[in-house]
Amino acid sequence: MSKLPSPCISVCKFKREGHCIGCSMTKPQKSMFKKLKKASHQQAFIDMLVHQQSDLGKYRHWPDAYRKRCDKKGVKAPI
Repeated sequence: MSKLPSPCISVCKFKREGHCIGCSMTKPQKSMFKKLKKASHQQAFIDMLVHQQSDLGKYRHWPDAYRKRCDKKGVKAPI
């Protein structure tokens, strides 16, 4: 599997109690994803992020935006 692109969808506004309004990641989570090298670790992070978005709500736009980002990079979206 190729390296997954960051789950960030280039909104980067941290308003929801420190979570980005675009992807739900916190600043430390964004830094953490960049350090993940193994595909299994990247997939686990994406899985965690999807659960986090579900718990926080208001992130229904993210899966489509992330799929487009993956398509642009030529990588199969893991969601």
